[in-house]
Amino acid sequence: MTKRYFADLDKYAESDVVIVGAGSAGLSAAYTLGKARPDLKIAIIESNVAVGGGCFLGGQLFSAMVLRKPAHLFLNDLGLEYEDEGDYVVVKHAAYFITTLCSKVLALPNVKLFNATAVEDLLTRKDENGQIRIAGVVTNWTLVTMHHHDQSCMDPNTINANVVLSATGHDGPFGAFCIKRGVEIGAVKKMDGMRGLDMNKAEDAVVKGASEIAPGLVVAGMEVAEHSGSNRMGPTFGAMALSGVKAAEEVLKVFDERKKQNQQCYGGLTA
Repeated sequence: MTKRYFADLDKYAESDVVIVGAGSAGLSAAYTLGKARPDLKIAIIESNVAVGGGCFLGGQLFSAMVLRKPAHLFLNDLGLEYEDEGDYVVVKHAAYFITTLCSKVLALPNVKLFNATAVEDLLTRKDENGQIRIAGVVTNWTLVTMHHHDQSCMDPNTINANVVLSATGHDGPFGAFCIKRGVEIGAVKKMDGMRGLDMNKAEDAVVKGASEIAPGLVVAGMEVAEHSGSNRMGPTFGAMALSGVKAAEEVLKVFDERKKQNQQCYGGLTA
């Protein structure tokens, strides 16, 4: 176990994409990316021991999971059964959705999940114009991160990546981390904070806002709402899946554009 873990850590120290957060948005993005581009090396960093984010907590622990259409198309791709209620569909249990999605992601040969691992900071570089670009993440085991204030510091690890996709959810101890840190270091211009609950407006805004908000940093899920000041969503998950899908598409645009620029700068060699 030890040998394999550290072999994985070494292998993914240089990744193409790092996804921060293994909730519904992060895993939907990982599934879309990993399936579409088996050539990409994708590391998922999750601060909790278990994956799933709000899927085990949403709707005051009610079991049924509501997804507004057209998120049913994503469920069709996963092979998940659901009840069709017209404008929305219902999966019998949120755990059924997230565990199925997680199993599909972890079966992909180019994806590795590092759970109980916290992102403590962002790696940055400056481009030829002097603009800050996100170039990876600084990680540590979550229990170490939680005890920096009362124990001796343990030096962190780093994962370099061409693109970081952050889907850490609502503001909190680990939530909205990449945006908050991005603002502190001057890479992200602002964090407007999430507004009050308006389910329909929130779902549209979260999907639309899944995008690159700083060079090398793409956001998805409720971290979008914290960044843009859009509304709180409530216990509905259609936009979480679709936001992850859109964020994955944005990551591919950013990755391919950067690869092209590198080839032009280095005469066909990537950097």
